[in-house]
Amino acid sequence: MATTDKPAADIGVFGGSGFYSLLENVREVRIDTPYGAPSDSVFLAELEGKRVAFLPRHGRHHTIPPHAINYRANLWAMKELGVRFLISPCAAGSLQAHVAPEHFVVCDQYVDRTRGRKDTFYDGPGVYHVSSAEPYCPHLRRLAIEVIKEQGITVHEKGTVVVVQGPRFSTKAESRWYMQAGWEVINMTQYPEAYLALELAMAVVNISLITDYDSGLAAEEAVAPVTQEEVYAVFLKNAERIKRVVIELIRRIPLDLDSPCHHALDHAKVGG
Repeated sequence: MATTDKPAADIGVFGGSGFYSLLENVREVRIDTPYGAPSDSVFLAELEGKRVAFLPRHGRHHTIPPHAINYRANLWAMKELGVRFLISPCAAGSLQAHVAPEHFVVCDQYVDRTRGRKDTFYDGPGVYHVSSAEPYCPHLRRLAIEVIKEQGITVHEKGTVVVVQGPRFSTKAESRWYMQAGWEVINMTQYPEAYLALELAMAVVNISLITDYDSGLAAEEAVAPVTQEEVYAVFLKNAERIKRVVIELIRRIPLDLDSPCHHALDHAKVGG
């Protein structure tokens, strides 16, 4: 890939070297944004004619905690490259006994329990109210489910991820509250990441990689609590499996796919 070319990508992935280490001719570029610096450089590669951008959301050495990520800069950098499709895997905890460690969940909804995060590009004078009723792309979700099943991984085809502020984990009382609401997954990064993708008319899919049961579920004694060593072992196993899933999903995404997410701004402008 010639370094004189203007950097560009069709598909973006929020993930680190575990993904792009599988590809050849990786190019590292820095992207400036009006919102400051992204979490790290963007790493560009090609896979079967598709241009792919990888951005580690926590930085390449995982030095940025969830509440301190510059989500707007990360999403703007992807849009600046021309990305139309985003793959957003994340480690997560389970809030329901049937969603076990090592399972994957292709979430279709989120609940925001964060606070103070910069979560819009539209601070005025232009006013946009972007619907997030369906925050994830249904077409990318279907493709992800197909790929995960083919890899022999147990997948839950829908689920709600409750996004907490971090860096602390939930108390047992908070965790029970989320469980009783019927939500399946708990994580610290999906908001505002997924919503900001919609504001930029990018199609996004989340794959939540379950590492453990959240504190309230473990306390209910419906499942046994896990040790930190067990959590880390599951994390490493999931990390290896998600590499294969993401690479195959990139192969499957048609670049001419028209997602509802691509039309998120069509009727969102006030007075427009």
